[in-house]
Amino acid sequence: MLQALVDKDVIIRLKWGQEYHGKLISVDSYMNIQMRGADEWIDGKSTGNLGEVLIRCNNVLWISALDAAGKEVEMAG
Repeated sequence: MLQALVDKDVIIRLKWGQEYHGKLISVDSYMNIQMRGADEWIDGKSTGNLGEVLIRCNNVLWISALDAAGKEVEMAG
C-alpha cells in the first residue's frame, strides 16, 4: 500500500509532532522515507521548505496521501 504512494504528494507526521508535506520519492522495506520538495509544518504553521529529506522509519507516526487540491485523502483499510 505504501508503494502506491510513491511519486504522489503526501503528509508525513512524526512522533514529535512535526509534519512534512511533499512528494514521496522512495520507501524501503524498513519504511525509511525519501521526500522531495518537503515543507516542514510545526503546530499547523509552515516553517519553510527543506527540499529533499530522508526520514528514518522509527520516527514516522503516520502517512497520508494528498489530493490535487492539497487536502488529505481518506484511506480505506
